[in-house]
Amino acid sequence: MASTYTESTGTQLLDHPVEAETLRHRLPRQARTGAPLLGVTAMTAALGATGLATAPAQAATVPAPAPVTAADEVSDGLLAADPGLALAARILQQADGQRTATEESARLAAAQEAEAKRADRQAEPAAPAAADHSAPALPVAGHRLAARFVQAGAHWAHLHNGLDFAARTGTPVTAVTSGTVTAAGWSGAYGYRVVQTLPDGTELWYCHLSGITTASGEVTPATVLGTVGSTGSATTPHLHLEVRPAGGAPIDPLPWLQHLGLRP
Repeated sequence: MASTYTESTGTQLLDHPVEAETLRHRLPRQARTGAPLLGVTAMTAALGATGLATAPAQAATVPAPAPVTAADEVSDGLLAADPGLALAARILQQADGQRTATEESARLAAAQEAEAKRADRQAEPAAPAAADHSAPALPVAGHRLAARFVQAGAHWAHLHNGLDFAARTGTPVTAVTSGTVTAAGWSGAYGYRVVQTLPDGTELWYCHLSGITTASGEVTPATVLGTVGSTGSATTPHLHLEVRPAGGAPIDPLPWLQHLGLRP
């Protein structure tokens, strides 16, 4: 053969000179195939100079949107494809809203009820304070003074020796102050009588009792000694109270009681 072909180079080895006309026709074709490659290279260089070539790298830093799960796609697809499911979903949403409103109303009602109960407790009157059993007290509650000391009367041979507390029969008679019951029983014109001796030796006589409750021992202002009556020379139910310092002659009980802070 007049020529050989080498695959590695893609060129022909010619054994004879190539005509000038043939070369003239092939050279322009090679120049046209190389021109696009030079254009792409030049464009890439121009883009790099303007910074546009870095756009893909910058775009990669933008956060990607949250992925849509398969469950969301299936749910949205079912609701869009089936109007019945869409209606049921709306009904469930309304039911949830109504349940939430009902629960909130119940919570508000419970809070209002608790507040009303608290206000009622605050409005309740305070419990009465416990009685001070050590403080002196009048011997009869709900009484009226019927006769005073040294008062004259048809029923007394001498002037009145004490202070009378008129009250209904059976009204409790309590000790005026702390002391000791040293005598109790029948005493003639005094009827049933209880004698209380105080620490300073003063004697208090509780007379005309209908009954005796405490006949001896230590007592306080809360101790019931007996009950109001009209025994002895009394004609109406009342307590006759005498105050006898050191067990001697009686004195006016009124100022003595007032000295203890009592107002008969």
